[in-house]
Amino acid sequence: MFLLEYEGKRLFKEYGIPVPRGHVLNPGEKPDPSGLFPPPYVVKGQYLAGGRGKAGAVKIVRDISQLDSVVEEVWNVEIRGSKPSHILIEEFFPHDKELYLSILVSKRDKGMVLLASREGGVEVEELATRPGALLKIFIDPLVGLQSHQARLVSKFLLGEFNRDLISLVNNLYRLVVERDLLLAEINPLAVDGEGRVLAIDSKVIVDDNSEIRQDLSNYYEYVSIMTEGERMAKKYGFSYVPLDGDIGVIGNGAGLTMATLDLVDFYGGRPACFIDVGGGASEERIGAALDVLFSEIKPKYVFVNIFAGITRCDDVARAIVSVVEKRGIPPDIFVIRLTGTNEDIGEEILNKAGFKVYKDMDEAARMVVKYASGASS
Repeated sequence: MFLLEYEGKRLFKEYGIPVPRGHVLNPGEKPDPSGLFPPPYVVKGQYLAGGRGKAGAVKIVRDISQLDSVVEEVWNVEIRGSKPSHILIEEFFPHDKELYLSILVSKRDKGMVLLASREGGVEVEELATRPGALLKIFIDPLVGLQSHQARLVSKFLLGEFNRDLISLVNNLYRLVVERDLLLAEINPLAVDGEGRVLAIDSKVIVDDNSEIRQDLSNYYEYVSIMTEGERMAKKYGFSYVPLDGDIGVIGNGAGLTMATLDLVDFYGGRPACFIDVGGGASEERIGAALDVLFSEIKPKYVFVNIFAGITRCDDVARAIVSVVEKRGIPPDIFVIRLTGTNEDIGEEILNKAGFKVYKDMDEAARMVVKYASGASS
């Protein structure tokens, strides 16, 4: 989950990383000069997409009389079809140097990587092409960031041991670990003539899988971008991706569900979603998945493909029957392929309740496409 700049800076401030004083405007809100610090200001549109500087969504205002017109101008700057969700008004921080600093989780390195450069304000991909421009330090997650590594960063960036910068590096690492971040990037990291450091910008990505430990519900992307169905999927522990077809697809296991999508498509059908209820497939989880399916997708037919290993087919069958009866969903729009432990008992339960049940996955896929085509005509 990507955070807006001001959201990332709130985390920075909480962890002792210096940031400029700032004020956030919500849509339709105008700046109140009486509640602001003295100019000059930096007015920045808040987007989840990058490239706002080149698009004209970052402007310096030196005279307070110009603030209203500049804010209005930034509200109307579109990036990839979207206007800013908020506007951040910050104090201008005079500085002599702009640096780059980030800590990210690297699957390839099986740990964390700290990146630093003396050339701030430049994309890290560009820095990586310049020999000697980028310092890369591997951080073993079992050991953590070591004091000599933080000192090395300071020496590389400033040519000396700067106490403020060393403290910032340690605090940035602590933030990444304690808040389950995949990336915390400061670009640029400003340094003034007295050696003070300040995070001028923030780019923060939170691990979506950390919701069991972290409260993500107040972040802009969670509240405004995710659908109610996606939030329910997170709450009840299943995977959900809406598609543009008319056949709902529910499976247990990502591989099986993806194979089911491919098979439906192979026979000419159009999958309406990817729903992986995972192991267990409890009544509560299946109920939540069907609630999402029929509230957001409204498919003509539903293909439920369950391979029961540890899960028992009779338990899954009872859960499906119970959920469908409680929600008043007609069983004849379901095609169910159920195989594995106690499959005969599960099939009997579903047949009695009026469901179309198959043991062969290929046949089930062909039939659900046939039924859906008939419903479409």
